Amino acid sequence: MMKVECTRLPSGLTVVTEQMPHLESVALGVWIKSGSRNETLGEHGIAHLLEHMAFKGTARRTARQIAEEIENVGGEVNAATSTETTSYYARVLKDHVPLAVDILADILTESTFDDEELRREKHVILQEIGAADDTPDDVVFDRFAETAYRNQTVGRPILGTPDTVMSFSADQIRQYLGRNYTTDRMFVVAAGAVEHDAFVRQVEERFASLPRTPIATPVLETARYTGGESRETRDLMDAQVLLGFEGKAYHARDFYCSQILANILGGGMSSRLFQEVREHRGLCYSVYAFHWGFSDTGIFGVHAATGGENLPELMPVIVDELRKSSMNIEQQEIERARAQIRAQLLMGQESPAARAGQIARQMMLYGRPIPNEELMERLSGITIERLTDLAGRLFFDTTPTLSAIGPLEQLAPMGDILSTLTGKAAVPHAVAS
Repeated sequence: MMKVECTRLPSGLTVVTEQMPHLESVALGVWIKSGSRNETLGEHGIAHLLEHMAFKGTARRTARQIAEEIENVGGEVNAATSTETTSYYARVLKDHVPLAVDILADILTESTFDDEELRREKHVILQEIGAADDTPDDVVFDRFAETAYRNQTVGRPILGTPDTVMSFSADQIRQYLGRNYTTDRMFVVAAGAVEHDAFVRQVEERFASLPRTPIATPVLETARYTGGESRETRDLMDAQVLLGFEGKAYHARDFYCSQILANILGGGMSSRLFQEVREHRGLCYSVYAFHWGFSDTGIFGVHAATGGENLPELMPVIVDELRKSSMNIEQQEIERARAQIRAQLLMGQESPAARAGQIARQMMLYGRPIPNEELMERLSGITIERLTDLAGRLFFDTTPTLSAIGPLEQLAPMGDILSTLTGKAAVPHAVAS
């Protein structure tokens, strides 16, 4: 029987574990309730740069020693930056948990941000930015976010720009660190062959030097969804198109309803969009719907990848499926979507890494682990009426966001696309390149 245990240390740091029987390994990490949208106007990309620099040497270890010590015992360590969170995590055999805790604490409390390492890592990130710009399905999402939340940190690409990344100093990184990496915003989570009390003692000892209060008030501007249009014509084999609307925040009543709706429309091979657009009409090789939640807003979108010659027929079909969902949804579709979400939830809990991340997200969002029964109860209350009502509000009451890249000569004007959905044309603000 798996059991989640939670301890809040006197320092304010929260430690959570779940012991998973029959495992020999532990996935553990530190999750910080801070990401790219916690940057100031002049810090674009610094959250991601900090994540890189954490591995580039501490007062006790060189960058090479950090990598060698964890890999000498067969473990692995990595990190990730998102819009609202940053995570540093490791996977080791149970005997090496103290080492992993020590390394994670070392990189988060004793990083030196050496000038030469910083210079090198900036150039690594420039290559990462270049690689992302050469990947159309990455670019279309970046442009989409920038258009949906125009001139706001929540809509900026996480990597930053070449100019901003090259401008940062070690002192600026320390300023961001001191403003955001404090015990009230940090969660240490482990899942697998872990013993709670022993883990808590290790964390309390090694993370004792973490600051409890920020050096300045953390930054977080309220998100304002704007919508609009971004088109970039490129000489590519395929067109990437993303049509979206303002979704629901994590705490909104309709958050789980939005997840179900996204699953029904484009969550798998049996979904409406996959069956109608790909299987029945053969208009694209990839199509899916998604719903992303943030702390104060959300995004509901449909992404399709296709040849440019298919765009005149593709977009009206996608929009028509959105319109239909506001008029009719079958109970069988709800049951299938609920079963898929339940399966994803339970299958994820069979992986210690996935489970640690799941617990960490719940702690950051809700302040407590959410039992499976509670999650399923929230899903069970979703009815046909709630879904059709939500679809009507999502697709008719908010300004759409269109992002497209590739051979777009045959992509209809935004007003024509909207007329298929609403019956009346509109001309949103457009950004073309």
